[in-house]
Amino acid sequence: MSDIKTVLRDMGGIFIITGFVSLIAVFVPIFFSEFKPFVEFDGIFPLVLTSTIFFGLGLPLYYILHNADPANFKSAMVTAALSWLIVSIIGSIPFCLIPYNIKTLSFMDPLSAFFESMSGWTGTGLTMVANEDLLPKTLQFWRTFIQWIGGVGVIVLTLSILARPGTGSYVLYRGEARDQKTHPSVKSTVRTIWWIFLLYTIIGITALTVAGFLTDDGMTPWQAFNHAMTGIATGGFSVTDDSMASFGIISQSIIIILMILGSIAFAAHYDLLRGKVTRFLKDAQFRIMIVLIIVGVSILLLLTYLNNESTPLAAIIFQFISALSCTGFSSVNNLGSWSESFKLILSFAMIIGGAAGSTAGGIKLFRALLLYKGVGWRIKQAISTPHRVFVHKLGDKPLSKENVMDLINEAAIISFMWLIMLSIGVIILMVLYPNETLGNIFFEVSSAQGNVGLSIGITSMSMFPLAKIVLILCMWIGRLEIIPIIVLLKSIFGIRKNLL
Repeated sequence: MSDIKTVLRDMGGIFIITGFVSLIAVFVPIFFSEFKPFVEFDGIFPLVLTSTIFFGLGLPLYYILHNADPANFKSAMVTAALSWLIVSIIGSIPFCLIPYNIKTLSFMDPLSAFFESMSGWTGTGLTMVANEDLLPKTLQFWRTFIQWIGGVGVIVLTLSILARPGTGSYVLYRGEARDQKTHPSVKSTVRTIWWIFLLYTIIGITALTVAGFLTDDGMTPWQAFNHAMTGIATGGFSVTDDSMASFGIISQSIIIILMILGSIAFAAHYDLLRGKVTRFLKDAQFRIMIVLIIVGVSILLLLTYLNNESTPLAAIIFQFISALSCTGFSSVNNLGSWSESFKLILSFAMIIGGAAGSTAGGIKLFRALLLYKGVGWRIKQAISTPHRVFVHKLGDKPLSKENVMDLINEAAIISFMWLIMLSIGVIILMVLYPNETLGNIFFEVSSAQGNVGLSIGITSMSMFPLAKIVLILCMWIGRLEIIPIIVLLKSIFGIRKNLL
């Protein structure tokens, strides 16, 4: 019972803060005069309704149960899993009540709206919308805004305001798949994360806007504003029909920089902004990211040569970084026509993902590096003399044997479960879409569970409802890295068993 009170109290705090930030979006329909009820559509009411529901749920829970016990590991995992699910459900209200096509005034069905909301909050970027240009400005910004908030995390946002002293805040912080700290206290850490995130967002908006003024194929201020936010959040929602394809090399280069910055750990950014450039460059995850970009682009170039294809180098670089950073922007209009080998390489990049402690999804570079080194250490140990002493290092950091084994075991378990869930999603979609190739289905499911957003065309408003549900679950699982969902399910079955 005490754990239930703790979960409800902490969820209440999350709903309150999410309700407050949701009100920020109201300025957009006011600025663009998108509030004409009974004539066209009202952009204000759905946003106010969304915020009101968050407050209506959050205020009673938080203030009635404010003396509940501090969060422990189990309650924190359940809080994270339930909060992301309910926030996405409530966040679907604007997608239901605001038309996704201002010419035809067409509205999404509830399941499609939930899909779009989950894709936004989890920073995935898969979309039900075929023509982003025809979205009202209110809905364009709502999609951008929830990706920007979700990129860092609703729990991280809440802790920056309502964090309590003690270990409860830290386990909540870990519940959102984070564990790196820039300061001893969680509250200072999450506030540092937010000012770094805000700084890079402002720099991105400025750079893209200036590039738009200086070039004929750049972005308008509105496009720069939205794409900088979803770029640094490695979200990938766009306000144009063809994502980044219609923009020039300067704007695309700025977007590449934003995608890379978004997929680097905030702790490494903190070192960089404090002038510790050498320490930043020695960050193990940053180094492996650079190596993977070089290797991945080289392999794609080789495939281009062997297959006598004419894919431009700029497109290859952009798409590989978009996949590895889990952003999901596209600089080409024909991604579905790329060869199976191309799509397979991009799928592997989406599965690996960006750095732990960043806004990116996937299994994470840290775990991929640990598994790679773990295999090497194991082989060396097997072929060496029994009494040989090994020095285990991750980057420049020496690790004890016990610590190494704990880290490798955790990485192996999470990666294994991640791949099991991915396989289940692939099998279900293969049954639903027997005419699609395995490569296309693997690509789409990898994009959903890796929280990427690249699509070869399977994701659409007309897809099977079961397929939408499967990809929704993949996005939810991918954002929270499985453990919170498993703890939630175990807790639900435990409560049911006790009741029976």
